[in-house]
Amino acid sequence: MTSDPLRLTGEVDDATARLLRTTADLDETSIAAASLLPGWTRGHVLAHLARNADGFVNLLTAARTGDPIPMYASPAARTADIEAGAARPPAAHRDDLRRTADRFAEAVAAMPAEAWGATVDTRRGPCPAASLVWGRLREIEVHHVDLAIGYQPADWPEAFGHRLLREVATGLVGRSDAPPMVLRCDGMGHELVVGDRTAAPTVSGTAPDLAAWLIGRSPGTLLTVAPDGPLPNPPGWI
Repeated sequence: MTSDPLRLTGEVDDATARLLRTTADLDETSIAAASLLPGWTRGHVLAHLARNADGFVNLLTAARTGDPIPMYASPAARTADIEAGAARPPAAHRDDLRRTADRFAEAVAAMPAEAWGATVDTRRGPCPAASLVWGRLREIEVHHVDLAIGYQPADWPEAFGHRLLREVATGLVGRSDAPPMVLRCDGMGHELVVGDRTAAPTVSGTAPDLAAWLIGRSPGTLLTVAPDGPLPNPPGWI
């Protein structure tokens, strides 16, 4: 999903501030505790968020300069950097998050208007540079939930929940492993349809609840299905 990057920069700043408030009181025991991501502690999640910011800085720099700068040096280097940073003291994690957030903001501010139209190579494939600010916002908000320290999908800003739901639902269209379903979101004027509508149950709920279920961050217990029956089984996300 491509959104106006300059309109999203304030949302990234706000999301980063919420993340830093959530992590302000974490101690070493809390950092070492399990996150919602299999095999990752909270320290892994925080290290990933910092290195992800650096990766987006690399892509913004590539868009601005035309140089073929990869997001990460290699998949192995990405994994090694996360592992190396996971067990750091809480203060080091918070300092890293602040510094990398500042570098990301500086890289966004340095972008001339024409550079936003450049294509960059992300881990998910080529995408327009204009989508990178949204990509960073998505990383912060989803992984904030993954920390499992009280921040829930219901805490996502309304605009973010709607934007994420639309992106994920759109990404399911045409996938052979996506079950047919009609998504009916509270407050949305139209439905989102995946697959053959005639064979599809209707799943209803709030945008955050629907989005969290689709990306595997919620079992969907707050959602309703019509006709009565089990929820469809969405395929893995990203």
